[in-house]
Amino acid sequence: MATRIDPNTLQLKDQVIAINRVTKVVKGGKNLSFAALVVVGDGAGVVGYGSGKAREVPMAIRKGIESAKKSLSRVNISHGSIPHIVTGHYGAGRVLLKPAPAGTGVIAGGAVRAVVEAAGIQNVLTKSLGTTNPHNVVKATMDALLRLRDLQEVANTRGKGPEEI
Repeated sequence: MATRIDPNTLQLKDQVIAINRVTKVVKGGKNLSFAALVVVGDGAGVVGYGSGKAREVPMAIRKGIESAKKSLSRVNISHGSIPHIVTGHYGAGRVLLKPAPAGTGVIAGGAVRAVVEAAGIQNVLTKSLGTTNPHNVVKATMDALLRLRDLQEVANTRGKGPEEI
């Protein structure tokens, strides 16, 4: 992450991906709390995820949104899709993202769909490989989205003009 994105300047939409009931066993019994996994995005190439934990669900979601706003990243989008095929990895989670022509829509499962839609990608084919754990799938999807490079970036890296590639 080169520069931090200010969440106050963007119209962010949040989406809850998973809410998990967590129990901690202590001397006096069991302490019940909730963990929420949340993704936020402006629908125009900025997306972030976070998790929050609290005694009540709404508070956990609020904490998750605050955490997600701190991890905002810009994603390369071209013509409503992604520039090229990419695979993201995190733990046992692997996510394959493929560009799709206009009109295809978002072909994705729960956690991947939430991240891709929050980023503002309208046409993409995805396949979640490996684990189905929402936390790892979200992190693998973010890894894939952050690996995306547009034509100009590749040209600059190779020291050539975009028309040469």
